[in-house]
Amino acid sequence: MNFQRGRGREEPEINLIPMIDVLLVIIIFLMLTTTYSKFSGLEINLPTAEAGKQAEQPNEIDVAVTPNGQVLINKSPLAASDVRSIADGLKRAAGTRPDPIIVINADAKATHQSVVDIMQAAQQAGYPHISFATQSPN
Repeated sequence: MNFQRGRGREEPEINLIPMIDVLLVIIIFLMLTTTYSKFSGLEINLPTAEAGKQAEQPNEIDVAVTPNGQVLINKSPLAASDVRSIADGLKRAAGTRPDPIIVINADAKATHQSVVDIMQAAQQAGYPHISFATQSPN
């Protein structure tokens, strides 16, 4: 005999808890078996010059940057190393020479920002010709 005639048939439902458990186990497994590559930054090797040393041109202004960020223009140190004082120092070093070439000689441990400051100062002073000094291989 069927005593449940008046009762409707129950719809089967999907139990989500076991499915979530299985997915969490799969995620943990994927996290443990994945290999990660570490990219700490760009490794840049500064260039070296193969040619012999050229004779110093009279229309050059030598700008050196020490490892601690001090700026020297024609081997005389500046009091401050901000863009405005570097531009003033470049104008004083150029004197009446028209359109000098700015030669930047930065130490390998000098910050890139100090080199960019010198480039901005040269632009501010109106000197578009900039060159970088390299060291010759030993």
